Amino acid sequence: MANITALISGLVFGLGLILSEMINPDRVLSFLDIMGSWDPYLVWVMVGAIAMSSVAFAVASKRKQSYLGLAINLPTAKTIDKQLVLGSFVFGVGWGIAGLCPGPALVLAGTGSFEGIMFVVSMLLGMGLFEISKRFR
Repeated sequence: MANITALISGLVFGLGLILSEMINPDRVLSFLDIMGSWDPYLVWVMVGAIAMSSVAFAVASKRKQSYLGLAINLPTAKTIDKQLVLGSFVFGVGWGIAGLCPGPALVLAGTGSFEGIMFVVSMLLGMGLFEISKRFR
């Protein structure tokens, strides 16, 4: 049952990314272009996402198990460290260059889009390089 729920949740999430146009790099880049022809459309997408996730986190924080009986593992870290800031910076720069972040890129790659596939391949290579560099530290 958990796998079916995960599949349905993923499909709903992907549909939401498509309907909100988060898979359209041009839409995302116009949202990020605050000094040019800024398009505020994605503000409403973010407000909706923040509202929904706030409710979900509030409910989850009061429970020990999910409705399916699985453990709930919420983040516990409360500190802002160098690794978090650097990771956020790299994520933001990548988002600003490509107009995509991992979720929309996976949906776009699933449609067969060359841009989406290249993003996902690059993301996986970056993740691999990170793991290799971790071993040398």
